[in-house]
Amino acid sequence: MSNRNYWLMKSEPDAYSIDDLQRDQVEPWDGIRNYQARNFMRDDMKIGDRVFFYHSNAKPIAIVGTMEVASEPYPDPTQFDPNSKYFDEKSKESDPRWQLVDVKFIQKFENPVTREAMKNEPALEEMHIFKRSRLSITPITEQEWIKVHEMAGAEIK
Repeated sequence: MSNRNYWLMKSEPDAYSIDDLQRDQVEPWDGIRNYQARNFMRDDMKIGDRVFFYHSNAKPIAIVGTMEVASEPYPDPTQFDPNSKYFDEKSKESDPRWQLVDVKFIQKFENPVTREAMKNEPALEEMHIFKRSRLSITPITEQEWIKVHEMAGAEIK
């Protein structure tokens, strides 16, 4: 394929869903308040990287589609907004603590790939979402990217 990276990003569908992204097309992936997840966005994500959209805390929990990284990282504006639940009083505009990237909708899977189906697929047993990690952003391999598309019956775009 290419030198791009592959990621999985979680969102609770009642907070922001694949349907919301399909409507909006491009959206800042804000509200990340975990340093390792922030570091993935700040240090490792590049424009054009491919991302699975994972509905967490949903019935069923599943990968529901794909998106791509659509911007360089930049400061998450919610950290400076006292009315935001993501406000961080220790973060300063001159030295922002939290970064984000914009994501762009690629496709919604007709057949979402459930967490249960992924757990039963030996080729996916090393995915970070099955480790004890609670990270909302995790890297995935190109082989995992391909296998999930096969399971979804979806074209790789």
